[in-house]
Amino acid sequence: MPREDGPPSSIRIEFPDVDKVRLLCGVHQENLKLVERRTGVQLGARGQQVVVAGGDVAARDLAERVLRELYGLVDQGYPLYLEDVDQAAKLVAQGQSPREVFGDTIYVTARHRIITPKNMGQRRYVKAIREHDIVFGIGPAGTGKTYLAMAMAVAHLVERKVKRIVLTRPAVEAGERLGFLPGDIAEKVNPYLRPLYDALFDMVDAEKATAFMERGTVEVAPLAFMRGRTLNDAFVILDEAQNTTAEQMKMFLTRLGYGSKVVVTGDVTQVDLPSGRPSGLLEAQKVLRGVEGIAFCPFSEVDVVRHPLVQEVVKAYEGYEARQGG
Repeated sequence: MPREDGPPSSIRIEFPDVDKVRLLCGVHQENLKLVERRTGVQLGARGQQVVVAGGDVAARDLAERVLRELYGLVDQGYPLYLEDVDQAAKLVAQGQSPREVFGDTIYVTARHRIITPKNMGQRRYVKAIREHDIVFGIGPAGTGKTYLAMAMAVAHLVERKVKRIVLTRPAVEAGERLGFLPGDIAEKVNPYLRPLYDALFDMVDAEKATAFMERGTVEVAPLAFMRGRTLNDAFVILDEAQNTTAEQMKMFLTRLGYGSKVVVTGDVTQVDLPSGRPSGLLEAQKVLRGVEGIAFCPFSEVDVVRHPLVQEVVKAYEGYEARQGG
């Protein structure tokens, strides 16, 4: 693509297609505004051109590389969302290619949203799920552990690599004794399994998701109900695994049958077990590391994918608390 230098404090970038430049900029130029916030420059678009001004040389160079990567995604037919713009800026700053990371399509939802990894941690996680029968995704909330596992599960079901999906998590808050709650078993455990339902209904339209559940193609159950079963030809997800006991984790992992995959997700810093009860997830890390066929994928705060405004809210609160403390 030709590049024409403007004044020393600015860069003028010309792209081939004006319609794709509009997609690059976003509605009300919201994509450009986010790139401005992430790089510290000012951006303006007219026709096929985007002008990068302000900031220092390094900031302008970073903004240009981000814009070229984003245009490349648009040129490939990729629909840009704000989270993609935000993650692309982070990836380019780390010397990585957003096109390479986002190009790994996992699943296209009922709303035609393309689910892809958003950073290298997520990409390693997805690759591990493809290549291993048991995968542990361990890290803080917001890193996409459960959501990506669900996307992989739905993709496996649609591609007929498995016959069903089993979703489970420990109902620690009720001590796994749910009798005091009103309703049938589905109503009793619903509050604890809601995040898994939400992820499923985000990917599959409501009618199809309901049909899956009525036929048993997708089963959602508390961990206590896994005892004594063997799960063949299934994609099994254990969420909130930090709240399993050592006995529960061993019981769960030994449910694995032929043709099945297991993904275990959890955050070892958020254990809600009664004091003195060791976490089964912590023990599994020690016992199973190095076992062939099992992969551990650690996530950190760097891998958190949130709406850009959430990051601004967090920063605002941190600044306020720092001032109050001072």
